[in-house]
Amino acid sequence: MTLLNARCRSCGRQELDLILSLGKTPLANALLTREQLSQPEQAYPLDLVFCQECSLVQITETVPPEILFRDYFYFSSFADTTLQNARQIAERLVKERKLGANSLVVEVASNDGYLLQYYKDQGLPVLGIEPALNIAKVAEERGIPTLPEFFDQALAQRLRVQGKQADVIHANNVLAHVANLNSVIAGLSILLKPGGVLVTESPYVRDMVEGVEFDTIYHEHLCYYSLTAQQHLFARHGLYVQDVEHLPIHGGSLRLFVEHEECPSPEVQRLLAEEQSLGLDRFAYYARFGERVEALRDELLILLASLKSQGRRIVAYGASAKGATLLNYFGIGRETLEYVVDRSTAKQMHYTPGTHLPILSPEKLLEDQPDYALLLTWNFADEILTQQAGFRRNGGQFIIPIPELRVV
Repeated sequence: MTLLNARCRSCGRQELDLILSLGKTPLANALLTREQLSQPEQAYPLDLVFCQECSLVQITETVPPEILFRDYFYFSSFADTTLQNARQIAERLVKERKLGANSLVVEVASNDGYLLQYYKDQGLPVLGIEPALNIAKVAEERGIPTLPEFFDQALAQRLRVQGKQADVIHANNVLAHVANLNSVIAGLSILLKPGGVLVTESPYVRDMVEGVEFDTIYHEHLCYYSLTAQQHLFARHGLYVQDVEHLPIHGGSLRLFVEHEECPSPEVQRLLAEEQSLGLDRFAYYARFGERVEALRDELLILLASLKSQGRRIVAYGASAKGATLLNYFGIGRETLEYVVDRSTAKQMHYTPGTHLPILSPEKLLEDQPDYALLLTWNFADEILTQQAGFRRNGGQFIIPIPELRVV
């Protein structure tokens, strides 16, 4: 099916091909208080489409960013894997690019300072840009200078007039979230010093498709990138992908090193050729994704129904955005799950959107010892399985739904 009433966020093409429709869903990170449970929840269409002009996979609906991000529940510092990834790239870039006290490192969507802290600890000037007011406040309290604003071309120009240009800009898991995509990329080009490097990380659309990671689709994630699509986007603003790395984090991500000069590494050339060979630049590659999601839903629902019929108690681990997509689209709620546990204290004592499951501390698993925990944050499976060794020793098991259903 071709949608004619939507415009590509990257190139502006108006004819987009429908890959998958998840219907109308509530906002994945709009956790509820007890008082809000009786109030109506706003739901928005969630349709995934493909642009044949620039190869960008994206959703059609744009929820105003002021609704999504001004008061936010995701704190990066609660994920050990995220912190380890941040520390490693910071230490590496300081060494490789010989950064020092006269350098400037900027992160766009800097969250609570989880990454910039590693530069600050080495004596480098840093600047965070974070629109979530509650999270920007936490970063400031930790000693990370943070602008509580949305990043765009106008803000970049303002910073440049103030004499601020960056030797390194980080944009981790942010390009998927921005509605004014071309303004943000133009801003990154303005803010990046000649000879500087922009380092981005975004979930890889190939991993999403091949791993049936449909739960990464929610209203905050507007775009799902291949290297091909990102190359088109950056080149439009005089930026060029110099190198690329395929990371396991978040179910599979691409880390790009982007500069003003065009000199792609052999790995960039290899991956572009591989994407073309596999067909990531053509709709046919994405066409059966919806069928595979339906098959996964049937498999998981059959397993959960069987366990419940045996009198087994089931809870969930991870009040994540991806978990909200899975629970709402698969129709899994309080008839199956008793509660959700999450390590983030900001989420505890709230309720999940749509399904209204209470969110408790992970300590509840050991206190209560249910039989199974459906792992909604499967992208941190190794970390969580290690943390919950006590629950597992006592006989508790985890159901990991993605990339393939398994019980451990």
